[in-house]
Amino acid sequence: MPFLLGQRMIKVSLDHGPSGSLNEGITVAQALQELGVAGDRQVVAARLDGEPVDLSHRLEGDCTLSPIRVDTPEGLEIMRHSASHVMAEAVRSLFPGVKVAIGPAIETGFYYDFDTSEPFTPEDIAKIEARMGELVAQDLPFDRQEVTRDEAIRLFKEEGENYKVELLEEIPQKQVSLYRQGNFVDLCRGPHIPTTGYIRAFKLTGGSGAYWRGDERRPMLQRLYGTAFPTAEELAQHLEFLEEAKRRDHRRLGRELGLFSIEEEAGPGLVFYHPKGALIRSLIEDFERREHLKRGYQMVMGPQMLKVDLWERSGHLENYRDHMYFAEVEGQVYGIKPMNCVAHMLIYKSRVRSYRELPLRYFELGTVLRHERSGVLHGLTRVRQFTQDDAHILCTPEQVEGEIIGVLDFVFEVMAIFGFDYEVELSTRPEKSIGSDAEWDLATTALTNALQAKDLPYHLCEGEGAFYGPKIDIKLKDALNRRWQCATIQCDFTLPERFDLTYVGPDGGRHRPVMLHRVILGSLERFLGVLVEHYAGAFPVWLAPVQAVLLPITDRVHAYAQEVAEILIAAGLRVEIDGRPETLRYKIREAQLQKIPYMVIMGDREAQSRTLAPRLRDGTEWQDMPLETFVSRLREESQIPSPLKSTSATRR
Repeated sequence: MPFLLGQRMIKVSLDHGPSGSLNEGITVAQALQELGVAGDRQVVAARLDGEPVDLSHRLEGDCTLSPIRVDTPEGLEIMRHSASHVMAEAVRSLFPGVKVAIGPAIETGFYYDFDTSEPFTPEDIAKIEARMGELVAQDLPFDRQEVTRDEAIRLFKEEGENYKVELLEEIPQKQVSLYRQGNFVDLCRGPHIPTTGYIRAFKLTGGSGAYWRGDERRPMLQRLYGTAFPTAEELAQHLEFLEEAKRRDHRRLGRELGLFSIEEEAGPGLVFYHPKGALIRSLIEDFERREHLKRGYQMVMGPQMLKVDLWERSGHLENYRDHMYFAEVEGQVYGIKPMNCVAHMLIYKSRVRSYRELPLRYFELGTVLRHERSGVLHGLTRVRQFTQDDAHILCTPEQVEGEIIGVLDFVFEVMAIFGFDYEVELSTRPEKSIGSDAEWDLATTALTNALQAKDLPYHLCEGEGAFYGPKIDIKLKDALNRRWQCATIQCDFTLPERFDLTYVGPDGGRHRPVMLHRVILGSLERFLGVLVEHYAGAFPVWLAPVQAVLLPITDRVHAYAQEVAEILIAAGLRVEIDGRPETLRYKIREAQLQKIPYMVIMGDREAQSRTLAPRLRDGTEWQDMPLETFVSRLREESQIPSPLKSTSATRR
């Protein structure tokens, strides 16, 4: 750019790149071009001294720029957020009178909430998508405007946008930013892409109801979901992923496989386990009990409700009240437990403890109830009553890191058995919390040291710890590479102080123990839902509710089928006989739909030779297999698999 007489020059540097003297007032886009960054619409925004800004932002002093490309997570989020604004403009142009609420980018795309008298139909969504295509083709600029909060309130009141007005009235800042593209203006911090034409491959993926601000006492809005990608190929791949996710949806498979149901007449978020689902859950519970006993845990059980005074002392009443249920008995208010830790502390406190007893590891398959808003309930993965494989470890400060490492090893072994990879996160003190800074520092250091001792990569989540302590979260990754929160380890110096927990040390004095809160699988409901989707309902033999179905071809072999069933059941195997008067092809098809591992075909030849003709659910067939061989094979496959010898965390 040529030097202009009387215009001040500023030094602009690329982060890890060249620098140059440029005219003050130059836009970010112009500066990047001067410094050799190609203007190929791959750069959608930039960081100005670390802060994200629009490419149209003008530079007023020496600075450092870092381009944000659309093929990065940050750049993709910016493009998707801009796409949500375009969707809102399309809705407003097609459906006059519809009011807009909020429209953020999310992990897999974007959404926007609308106040409309009627839900959007599939035909409506197709029209909205087509209108978005027209707006994208017009290459409309995103223009940022700084106004006072009062000016913004007047603007949105004139447009009848009461949801925007409500948000503005809660904002403490005197200045706010608006973004306008075409005929649509929105309250937004930004940044945004330069023009609508930067939106490449996009697709609207569906709609649902959503309460305003997640509060069931507020209006029900209509939420439209969409997604956008830098290329059509990436979009096509994502849409294929969504179809596979639909095929694996645990809510659908739960019905089809007869695992569980949620009966609306009983209340939302409450799970009814059918025989097959209850059997799978029992198998998991039995596995957990054995594994905990092997590792020195002691079984305990606490009551379902405790006096409200205890929840006040623990801090739950102040920090967790909105998620709790309460009951009054003979004038005394009780809190129905949302967590098991208080009961476990009272068990510990029931008598004097010596340092020689520590660590004490209390384990409970504890059922808890939490008030989740109906708008966030989802199959098994978000319910109001669930059971946790909950444990609390009371130990000396010197034992803390060793116990955390032991829990990490436990988690990784179990994840390997179920076939999951994982990622690790460390979450620090949230704004709403209890305890002193010194206690939080000690707890955070203990967790950090344990992760470093295991040489585990982890992602730091500032301010996302529990209200009583920092935590390690292990996010398992399923067959579709989705992340699910299951295992967690929380280090707590605060609750032992509040409940005056002590042990007698070697010096004869009273000392304060440290408490570790931890789960391995987490909520059994959520874990079962994840398992269903991970395996697409085709559980491994050791977890399958029915491991083999016997398919007698004729009535003449029913006696042989019954004899084989009795032998298999005596061997501890789970087997059924399909003796219905249907064709063999029909029975095989039914068994495949039920994802039963083995279909055992039995005709006159098999009955006479005392053999079997097993067929696997993948279509593999064997002929003339001796009964003893099949029993031995099925028993071997029914054993819980050994964990992989090498497991490793992956970076986020």
